Amino acid sequence: MAQNDEIILITINGTDRPGVTAALTEILARNNAAILDIGQADIHNHLSLGILFQSTEGNSGNILKELLFKSYELDVNIRFNPISEKEYNEWVGLQGKNRYIITILGRKLTAKQIAGVSRVVAEQGMNIDDIKRLTGRIPLDENARTPKASVEFSVRGTPRDKERMKAEFMKLSTELEMDISFQEDSMYRRMRRLICFDMDSTLIKTEVIDELAMRAGVGDEVKAITEAAMRGEIDFRESFTRRCALLKGLDVSVMRDIAENLPITEGVDRLMRVLKKVGFKIAILSGGFTYFGNYLKQRYGIDYVYANELEVENGKLTGRYVGDIVDGKRKAELLRLIAQVENVDIRQTVAVGDGANDLPMISIAGLGIAFHAKPKVKATANQSISTIGLDGILYFLGYKDSYLNEQI
Repeated sequence: MAQNDEIILITINGTDRPGVTAALTEILARNNAAILDIGQADIHNHLSLGILFQSTEGNSGNILKELLFKSYELDVNIRFNPISEKEYNEWVGLQGKNRYIITILGRKLTAKQIAGVSRVVAEQGMNIDDIKRLTGRIPLDENARTPKASVEFSVRGTPRDKERMKAEFMKLSTELEMDISFQEDSMYRRMRRLICFDMDSTLIKTEVIDELAMRAGVGDEVKAITEAAMRGEIDFRESFTRRCALLKGLDVSVMRDIAENLPITEGVDRLMRVLKKVGFKIAILSGGFTYFGNYLKQRYGIDYVYANELEVENGKLTGRYVGDIVDGKRKAELLRLIAQVENVDIRQTVAVGDGANDLPMISIAGLGIAFHAKPKVKATANQSISTIGLDGILYFLGYKDSYLNEQI
């Protein structure tokens, strides 16, 4: 830096209107100033603008005078803060630290939630660089409010104890009725390309095998086995074989009726429209049945369906299945296989499910999400959604309502 050059931080506050940023930066341009950093936010039509610049011709006095007159003309407040070369170099050094994105979701957001997340970040010695709202503006009339809210924090630093941090976030999410995602901010986060869903109790609000069992008159027996398997108390392969056997003799015609009346999970329609629009490849990897997966494939344009095939003889279920069982291990294998076929890095994948048999694929995906999951699954997964619908995934991916609503 030349002897007469200075580094100055200017901060501007006032009513936002078109042309404020242009007028101030034009002054810097005329004086050949180098902009080292710039940031702007607009909250309720109130502008907050910061510019860190370096005078390159020793003319900082003239620049400040012009900026002061222009700010008076624009009716905004301006402050100047000189920055030493040492301070600047220390700031530059901090930019190499790890960066993370923390996303919070809920039916509504409160000051307690924001304060709780901010406190955990501070206790871990990390710094919040930026906060932005992902969902739409909140109307004062509570009856007119959108049933979801999301805010994203960009933070910098290395957590002192990442596991404790995650535990604190989980505790907060339970106490304050919100979901918290903690992701490394990398290029892969911004370039997700493949998403794999469990089907039962994820894309649909039921376990299809339970629906079939009720039609077969063995609902209670099958449901008890299903719940034990989802909790991880018994092996999925064993539970699946036992449940299929109880369906023996059921007429296959009931499958169509069940498929046409599947209870679709909240947010699925919106989520699928967005994912298809932005070019995601979508897969169903299910311990359920192919018949119902294919029904959803036709409805939403899903690219891949891997599930279990029920054996049929003379129009009735035999109580057996055909081929290999799609269990937890197989789901993880399929995720890797589809990623290879689509030439997608595993870090660009997303996996979503609710049961213990979803944990293998959730654990290897770039973004693994437990959705309205059992306690064991939620405790193991790095990210979870329990307060809103499946379209909450869009906010974990970093999408904002402001452009989703315009484009989709």
